[in-house]
Amino acid sequence: MSRRVVITGMGTVNPLGKNVDEFWENIKANKIGLSYVDQFDASDFPVKIVGAVKDFDPSAYIDKKEARRMDRFTQFALYSAKQALENAGSDLKDIDPYRVGVIIGVGIGGLNLTEAEVTKFNEKPDKVSVFFIPMMIGNMAAGTVAMKTGFKGDNYCTTTACASATHAIGEAFRKIKDGYLDACICGGSEACISRFSLSGFNNMKALSQATELDKASTPFDAHRQGFVLGEGAGMLVLEEYEHAKARGANIIAEIAGYGASGDAFHMTSPSPEGDAAAHAMKMAYTEAGLAPEDVTYINAHGTSTGLNDKYETKAVKLALGEEAARKTVINSTKSMIGHLLGAAGGVEAIITALSVKNDFVHRTVGYTTPDPECDLDYVTEGNREMTVKAALSNSLGFGGHNATICIKKCD
Repeated sequence: MSRRVVITGMGTVNPLGKNVDEFWENIKANKIGLSYVDQFDASDFPVKIVGAVKDFDPSAYIDKKEARRMDRFTQFALYSAKQALENAGSDLKDIDPYRVGVIIGVGIGGLNLTEAEVTKFNEKPDKVSVFFIPMMIGNMAAGTVAMKTGFKGDNYCTTTACASATHAIGEAFRKIKDGYLDACICGGSEACISRFSLSGFNNMKALSQATELDKASTPFDAHRQGFVLGEGAGMLVLEEYEHAKARGANIIAEIAGYGASGDAFHMTSPSPEGDAAAHAMKMAYTEAGLAPEDVTYINAHGTSTGLNDKYETKAVKLALGEEAARKTVINSTKSMIGHLLGAAGGVEAIITALSVKNDFVHRTVGYTTPDPECDLDYVTEGNREMTVKAALSNSLGFGGHNATICIKKCD
Protein backbone atom coordinates (compact mmCIF):
# COMPACT_ATOMS: atom_id res chain seq x y z
CA MET A 1 0.00 0.00 0.00
CA SER A 2 1.31 3.44 -0.93
CA ARG A 3 -0.71 6.54 -0.10
CA ARG A 4 -0.21 10.28 -0.37
CA VAL A 5 0.59 12.29 2.76
CA VAL A 6 -0.27 15.94 3.23
CA ILE A 7 0.30 18.63 5.83
CA THR A 8 -2.98 20.04 7.13
CA GLY A 9 -1.95 21.76 10.37
CA MET A 10 1.09 23.45 11.88
CA GLY A 11 1.96 24.93 15.25
CA THR A 12 5.06 26.52 16.71
CA VAL A 13 6.63 28.47 19.51
CA ASN A 14 10.14 29.75 18.80
CA PRO A 15 12.28 32.88 19.15
CA LEU A 16 10.37 34.64 16.35
CA GLY A 17 6.80 33.78 17.23
CA LYS A 18 4.29 31.94 19.38
CA ASN A 19 2.16 30.86 16.43
CA VAL A 20 2.72 30.15 12.76
CA ASP A 21 1.30 33.43 11.42
CA GLU A 22 3.47 35.57 13.70
CA PHE A 23 6.52 33.45 12.89
CA TRP A 24 5.95 33.67 9.13
CA GLU A 25 5.47 37.44 9.17
CA ASN A 26 8.68 37.93 11.16
CA ILE A 27 10.56 35.59 8.83
CA LYS A 28 9.37 37.55 5.80
CA ALA A 29 10.50 40.75 7.51
CA ASN A 30 13.94 39.16 8.14
CA LYS A 31 13.73 39.88 11.85
CA ILE A 32 16.42 38.47 14.11
CA GLY A 33 14.95 36.52 17.00
CA LEU A 34 18.19 36.27 18.93
CA SER A 35 18.68 37.90 22.33
CA TYR A 36 21.31 38.44 25.00
CA VAL A 37 21.67 35.78 27.67
CA ASP A 38 19.52 36.61 30.70
CA GLN A 39 18.93 33.09 32.04
CA PHE A 40 21.92 33.67 34.34
CA ASP A 41 24.57 36.32 34.97
CA ALA A 42 26.64 36.10 31.78
CA SER A 43 28.94 39.04 32.51
CA ASP A 44 31.92 36.71 32.88
CA PHE A 45 30.69 34.11 30.38
CA PRO A 46 32.10 33.91 26.83
CA VAL A 47 28.73 33.23 25.15
CA LYS A 48 26.48 36.27 25.10
CA ILE A 49 23.69 35.45 22.64
CA VAL A 50 20.98 32.78 22.48
CA GLY A 51 17.73 32.10 20.62
CA ALA A 52 15.33 32.22 23.57
CA VAL A 53 11.54 32.17 23.63
CA LYS A 54 10.56 35.28 25.56
CA ASP A 55 7.47 35.72 27.76
CA PHE A 56 6.12 32.23 27.11
CA ASP A 57 2.75 31.67 28.78
CA PRO A 58 1.45 28.13 28.18
CA SER A 59 -1.94 28.85 29.79
CA ALA A 60 -3.66 29.37 26.44
CA TYR A 61 -3.40 25.62 25.84
CA ILE A 62 -2.23 24.09 29.14
CA ASP A 63 -3.75 24.18 32.63
CA LYS A 64 -1.44 26.02 35.03
CA LYS A 65 -1.31 23.17 37.54
CA GLU A 66 -0.47 20.66 34.82
CA ALA A 67 2.15 22.99 33.35
CA ARG A 68 4.06 22.94 36.64
CA ARG A 69 4.49 19.19 36.22
CA MET A 70 5.89 19.49 32.71
CA ASP A 71 9.39 20.44 31.71
CA ARG A 72 9.61 23.45 29.38
CA PHE A 73 10.27 21.27 26.32
CA THR A 74 7.06 19.32 27.01
CA GLN A 75 5.12 22.55 27.45
CA PHE A 76 6.46 23.74 24.09
CA ALA A 77 5.49 20.46 22.45
CA LEU A 78 1.93 20.33 23.81
CA TYR A 79 1.36 24.03 23.12
CA SER A 80 2.48 23.63 19.50
CA ALA A 81 0.63 20.33 18.97
CA LYS A 82 -2.70 21.74 20.15
CA GLN A 83 -2.10 24.78 17.97
CA ALA A 84 -1.43 22.50 14.99
CA LEU A 85 -4.69 20.61 15.52
CA GLU A 86 -6.53 23.91 15.79
CA ASN A 87 -4.85 25.05 12.59
CA ALA A 88 -5.87 21.78 10.91
CA GLY A 89 -9.51 22.52 11.69
CA SER A 90 -10.09 19.05 13.13
CA ASP A 91 -9.49 17.12 16.33
CA LEU A 92 -9.31 13.96 14.16
CA LYS A 93 -11.80 12.23 16.46
CA ASP A 94 -13.52 10.67 13.44
CA ILE A 95 -10.49 8.39 13.04
CA ASP A 96 -9.92 5.27 15.12
CA PRO A 97 -7.53 6.54 17.85
CA TYR A 98 -5.19 3.63 17.12
CA ARG A 99 -4.81 5.04 13.60
CA VAL A 100 -3.54 8.44 14.79
CA GLY A 101 0.05 8.61 16.02
CA VAL A 102 2.25 11.02 17.95
CA ILE A 103 5.96 11.00 17.02
CA ILE A 104 8.03 13.83 18.48
CA GLY A 105 11.77 14.33 18.26
CA VAL A 106 13.73 15.62 21.26
CA GLY A 107 17.49 15.91 21.16
CA ILE A 108 18.31 16.33 24.84
CA GLY A 109 15.18 16.67 26.97
CA GLY A 110 15.05 18.13 30.46
CA LEU A 111 18.67 19.16 30.84
CA ASN A 112 17.90 22.33 32.82
CA LEU A 113 15.71 20.35 35.21
CA THR A 114 18.50 17.81 35.60
CA GLU A 115 20.93 20.60 36.47
CA ALA A 116 18.55 21.94 39.12
CA GLU A 117 17.80 18.54 40.62
CA VAL A 118 21.47 17.52 40.76
CA THR A 119 22.09 20.68 42.79
CA LYS A 120 19.37 19.56 45.22
CA PHE A 121 20.80 16.04 45.27
CA ASN A 122 24.26 17.29 46.21
CA GLU A 123 22.74 19.07 49.18
CA LYS A 124 20.43 16.27 50.29
CA PRO A 125 19.37 13.26 48.16
CA ASP A 126 15.79 13.15 49.42
CA LYS A 127 15.19 16.68 48.13
CA VAL A 128 15.06 15.40 44.53
CA SER A 129 11.56 15.91 43.12
CA VAL A 130 9.27 12.90 42.73
CA PHE A 131 8.47 14.34 39.31
CA PHE A 132 12.11 14.60 38.24
CA ILE A 133 12.28 11.43 36.11
CA PRO A 134 8.92 11.71 34.31
CA MET A 135 9.50 15.41 33.68
CA MET A 136 13.06 15.02 32.43
CA ILE A 137 12.88 12.10 30.00
CA GLY A 138 12.73 13.10 26.34
CA ASN A 139 9.85 10.80 25.39
CA MET A 140 7.49 12.68 27.71
CA ALA A 141 6.71 15.23 24.98
CA ALA A 142 5.15 12.52 22.79
CA GLY A 143 3.59 10.80 25.79
CA THR A 144 1.96 13.98 27.08
CA VAL A 145 0.60 15.02 23.68
CA ALA A 146 -0.96 11.56 23.31
CA MET A 147 -2.51 11.75 26.78
CA LYS A 148 -4.02 15.15 26.05
CA THR A 149 -5.39 14.22 22.61
CA GLY A 150 -6.39 10.60 23.16
CA PHE A 151 -4.42 9.35 20.15
CA LYS A 152 -3.30 5.75 20.67
CA GLY A 153 -1.36 4.96 17.51
CA ASP A 154 2.43 4.83 17.20
CA ASN A 155 3.78 6.92 20.05
CA TYR A 156 7.49 7.47 20.49
CA CYS A 157 10.42 9.86 20.58
CA THR A 158 13.19 10.07 18.02
CA THR A 159 16.48 11.19 19.57
CA THR A 160 19.11 11.80 16.92
CA ALA A 161 20.53 15.11 18.09
CA CYS A 162 19.84 17.88 15.58
CA ALA A 163 18.10 15.48 13.17
CA SER A 164 15.50 14.39 15.74
CA ALA A 165 12.50 16.36 14.44
CA THR A 166 13.11 15.58 10.78
CA HIS A 167 13.41 11.89 11.59
CA ALA A 168 10.11 12.16 13.49
CA ILE A 169 8.38 13.79 10.52
CA GLY A 170 9.90 11.26 8.12
CA GLU A 171 8.80 8.32 10.25
CA ALA A 172 5.28 9.74 10.54
CA PHE A 173 5.20 10.18 6.76
CA ARG A 174 6.20 6.55 6.24
CA LYS A 175 3.63 5.23 8.73
CA ILE A 176 0.84 7.01 6.87
CA LYS A 177 2.14 6.30 3.38
CA ASP A 178 2.47 2.58 4.12
CA GLY A 179 -0.97 2.30 5.67
CA TYR A 180 -0.15 1.89 9.37
CA LEU A 181 -1.64 5.26 10.36
CA ASP A 182 -4.16 7.68 8.87
CA ALA A 183 -2.84 10.77 10.63
CA CYS A 184 -0.01 11.77 12.94
CA ILE A 185 1.16 14.71 15.03
CA CYS A 186 4.90 15.01 14.54
CA GLY A 187 7.81 17.40 14.87
CA GLY A 188 10.30 18.33 17.56
CA SER A 189 10.78 20.24 20.79
CA GLU A 190 13.75 21.45 22.82
CA ALA A 191 14.46 23.74 25.78
CA CYS A 192 17.94 23.59 27.29
CA ILE A 193 19.35 27.10 27.48
CA SER A 194 21.36 27.30 30.70
CA ARG A 195 24.90 27.97 31.88
CA PHE A 196 25.41 24.19 32.11
CA SER A 197 24.44 23.41 28.49
CA LEU A 198 26.10 26.51 27.07
CA SER A 199 29.31 25.57 28.87
CA GLY A 200 29.27 22.11 27.35
CA PHE A 201 28.71 23.32 23.80
CA ASN A 202 31.14 26.21 24.20
CA ASN A 203 33.93 24.04 25.58
CA MET A 204 33.77 21.93 22.42
CA LYS A 205 34.15 25.14 20.36
CA ALA A 206 30.71 24.83 18.77
CA LEU A 207 29.10 28.13 19.80
CA SER A 208 29.28 31.64 18.44
CA GLN A 209 30.88 34.12 20.82
CA ALA A 210 29.69 37.13 18.85
CA THR A 211 28.53 40.15 20.82
CA GLU A 212 26.30 41.69 18.14
CA LEU A 213 22.92 40.09 17.42
CA ASP A 214 23.14 40.54 13.65
CA LYS A 215 26.58 38.91 13.51
CA ALA A 216 26.02 35.93 15.78
CA SER A 217 24.46 33.39 13.40
CA THR A 218 25.83 33.81 9.87
CA PRO A 219 25.45 30.54 7.94
CA PHE A 220 27.72 30.04 4.92
CA ASP A 221 29.56 33.31 5.58
CA ALA A 222 33.37 33.22 5.54
CA HIS A 223 33.46 34.72 9.05
CA ARG A 224 30.95 32.34 10.66
CA GLN A 225 32.13 31.30 14.11
CA GLY A 226 29.64 28.80 15.51
CA PHE A 227 25.96 28.21 16.12
CA VAL A 228 23.63 30.07 18.48
CA LEU A 229 21.76 27.81 20.91
CA GLY A 230 17.99 28.21 20.58
CA GLU A 231 14.80 26.69 21.94
CA GLY A 232 11.23 26.07 20.84
CA ALA A 233 9.02 23.56 19.06
CA GLY A 234 7.53 22.94 15.63
CA MET A 235 4.63 20.50 15.12
CA LEU A 236 2.83 19.28 12.01
CA VAL A 237 -0.42 17.43 11.49
CA LEU A 238 0.10 14.92 8.70
CA GLU A 239 -2.91 13.21 7.11
CA GLU A 240 -3.61 10.68 4.43
CA TYR A 241 -4.62 12.71 1.38
CA GLU A 242 -8.05 11.20 0.74
CA HIS A 243 -9.12 11.70 4.35
CA ALA A 244 -7.95 15.30 4.30
CA LYS A 245 -9.68 15.92 0.98
CA ALA A 246 -12.93 14.34 2.15
CA ARG A 247 -13.19 16.60 5.17
CA GLY A 248 -12.36 19.70 3.13
CA ALA A 249 -9.08 20.33 4.91
CA ASN A 250 -6.89 23.29 4.04
CA ILE A 251 -4.00 21.32 2.58
CA ILE A 252 -0.78 23.28 3.00
CA ALA A 253 1.61 21.06 1.04
CA GLU A 254 2.46 17.42 0.39
CA ILE A 255 5.27 15.46 1.99
CA ALA A 256 6.40 13.28 -0.86
CA GLY A 257 9.73 11.78 0.17
CA TYR A 258 12.06 11.03 3.06
CA GLY A 259 15.68 10.02 3.25
CA ALA A 260 17.85 8.98 6.17
CA SER A 261 21.47 7.91 6.43
CA GLY A 262 24.47 7.79 8.75
CA ASP A 263 27.94 9.21 8.20
CA ALA A 264 29.66 6.48 10.27
CA PHE A 265 32.49 8.99 10.64
CA HIS A 266 32.80 11.14 13.81
CA MET A 267 31.03 12.11 17.03
CA THR A 268 30.48 15.74 16.06
CA SER A 269 31.93 16.47 12.62
CA PRO A 270 29.94 15.79 9.46
CA SER A 271 31.70 13.60 6.93
CA PRO A 272 34.07 15.71 4.77
CA GLU A 273 32.99 13.73 1.72
CA GLY A 274 29.31 14.65 2.13
CA ASP A 275 28.28 11.33 0.60
CA ALA A 276 25.91 10.14 3.34
CA ALA A 277 24.08 13.48 3.60
CA ALA A 278 23.83 13.47 -0.20
CA HIS A 279 22.38 9.96 -0.05
CA ALA A 280 19.59 11.14 2.28
CA MET A 281 18.74 14.00 -0.11
CA LYS A 282 18.72 11.67 -3.11
CA MET A 283 16.44 9.23 -1.32
CA ALA A 284 13.99 12.01 -0.48
CA TYR A 285 13.60 13.51 -3.94
CA THR A 286 13.69 10.10 -5.66
CA GLU A 287 10.87 8.78 -3.47
CA ALA A 288 8.95 11.92 -4.43
CA GLY A 289 9.35 10.98 -8.10
CA LEU A 290 11.51 14.00 -8.83
CA ALA A 291 14.70 14.61 -10.77
CA PRO A 292 17.53 16.80 -9.38
CA GLU A 293 16.47 19.74 -11.54
CA ASP A 294 12.98 19.62 -9.97
CA VAL A 295 14.36 20.60 -6.56
CA THR A 296 13.80 24.34 -6.54
CA TYR A 297 14.79 25.12 -2.97
CA ILE A 298 16.67 23.63 -0.02
CA ASN A 299 16.16 24.72 3.57
CA ALA A 300 19.66 23.82 4.70
CA HIS A 301 20.79 22.59 8.08
CA GLY A 302 23.07 25.64 7.80
CA THR A 303 24.33 25.91 11.37
CA SER A 304 26.90 28.70 10.94
CA THR A 305 29.72 26.37 11.97
CA GLY A 306 32.91 26.06 9.97
CA LEU A 307 32.57 22.36 9.14
CA ASN A 308 28.82 21.94 8.67
CA ASP A 309 28.29 24.64 6.09
CA LYS A 310 31.12 23.66 3.75
CA TYR A 311 30.39 19.93 4.01
CA GLU A 312 26.66 20.46 3.49
CA THR A 313 27.48 22.53 0.40
CA LYS A 314 29.53 19.61 -0.90
CA ALA A 315 26.69 17.21 -0.11
CA VAL A 316 24.19 19.31 -2.07
CA LYS A 317 26.47 19.20 -5.11
CA LEU A 318 26.78 15.43 -4.81
CA ALA A 319 23.03 14.99 -4.36
CA LEU A 320 21.90 17.16 -7.25
CA GLY A 321 24.94 17.33 -9.50
CA GLU A 322 26.95 20.50 -9.99
CA GLU A 323 24.68 22.08 -12.62
CA ALA A 324 21.39 21.52 -10.77
CA ALA A 325 22.94 22.54 -7.44
CA ARG A 326 23.92 25.92 -8.84
CA LYS A 327 20.33 26.54 -9.99
CA THR A 328 18.82 25.60 -6.63
CA VAL A 329 18.28 28.31 -4.01
CA ILE A 330 19.43 27.51 -0.48
CA ASN A 331 18.82 29.32 2.78
CA SER A 332 19.18 28.84 6.52
CA THR A 333 16.38 29.73 8.90
CA LYS A 334 18.95 29.43 11.72
CA SER A 335 20.29 32.82 10.61
CA MET A 336 17.27 34.37 12.36
CA ILE A 337 16.38 32.00 15.22
CA GLY A 338 19.57 30.09 15.99
CA HIS A 339 19.83 26.33 16.28
CA LEU A 340 16.92 24.68 18.09
CA LEU A 341 18.69 21.30 18.27
CA GLY A 342 16.05 18.54 18.38
CA ALA A 343 13.31 21.02 17.42
CA ALA A 344 15.15 22.53 14.45
CA GLY A 345 13.74 20.22 11.79
CA GLY A 346 10.16 20.77 12.96
CA VAL A 347 10.38 24.55 12.79
CA GLU A 348 12.27 24.41 9.49
CA ALA A 349 9.69 22.01 8.00
CA ILE A 350 7.07 24.69 8.71
CA ILE A 351 9.13 27.29 6.87
CA THR A 352 9.75 24.89 3.98
CA ALA A 353 6.03 24.08 3.65
CA LEU A 354 5.08 27.76 3.71
CA SER A 355 7.77 28.56 1.15
CA VAL A 356 6.31 25.92 -1.17
CA LYS A 357 2.75 27.10 -0.61
CA ASN A 358 3.49 30.82 -1.00
CA ASP A 359 6.27 30.70 -3.64
CA PHE A 360 8.55 32.65 -1.34
CA VAL A 361 12.07 31.97 -0.06
CA HIS A 362 13.47 34.03 2.79
CA ARG A 363 16.88 35.61 2.86
CA THR A 364 19.79 34.10 4.78
CA VAL A 365 20.28 36.98 7.18
CA GLY A 366 23.70 38.14 8.41
CA TYR A 367 25.70 37.01 5.39
CA THR A 368 28.33 39.55 4.29
CA THR A 369 31.46 37.75 3.09
CA PRO A 370 31.59 34.90 0.56
CA ASP A 371 33.44 31.71 1.44
CA PRO A 372 35.12 29.98 -1.54
CA GLU A 373 34.10 26.62 -0.06
CA CYS A 374 30.46 27.70 0.16
CA ASP A 375 29.79 28.80 -3.39
CA LEU A 376 26.10 28.14 -4.07
CA ASP A 377 23.11 30.49 -4.06
CA TYR A 378 22.30 31.11 -0.38
CA VAL A 379 19.72 33.89 -0.97
CA THR A 380 21.94 36.52 0.60
CA GLU A 381 20.74 39.69 -1.11
CA GLY A 382 17.09 39.61 -0.08
CA ASN A 383 13.90 37.55 -0.08
CA ARG A 384 12.87 35.83 -3.32
CA GLU A 385 9.39 35.59 -4.74
CA MET A 386 9.68 32.63 -7.07
CA THR A 387 7.88 29.46 -8.04
CA VAL A 388 8.82 26.74 -5.55
CA LYS A 389 7.85 23.46 -7.17
CA ALA A 390 9.53 21.21 -4.64
CA ALA A 391 11.86 21.65 -1.69
CA LEU A 392 14.13 19.69 0.61
CA SER A 393 14.59 20.31 4.32
CA ASN A 394 17.88 18.99 5.71
CA SER A 395 18.86 18.08 9.27
CA LEU A 396 22.30 16.75 10.18
CA GLY A 397 22.96 15.66 13.75
CA PHE A 398 25.91 14.90 16.01
CA GLY A 399 26.75 11.23 15.65
CA GLY A 400 26.43 11.46 11.87
CA HIS A 401 22.63 11.30 11.67
CA ASN A 402 21.24 12.69 8.41
CA ALA A 403 17.57 13.24 7.57
CA THR A 404 15.87 14.96 4.65
CA ILE A 405 12.21 15.41 3.80
CA CYS A 406 10.89 16.45 0.41
CA ILE A 407 7.90 18.80 0.37
CA LYS A 408 6.06 19.77 -2.79
CA LYS A 409 2.89 21.48 -3.91
CA CYS A 410 -0.22 19.32 -3.55
CA ASP A 411 -1.66 19.07 -7.07
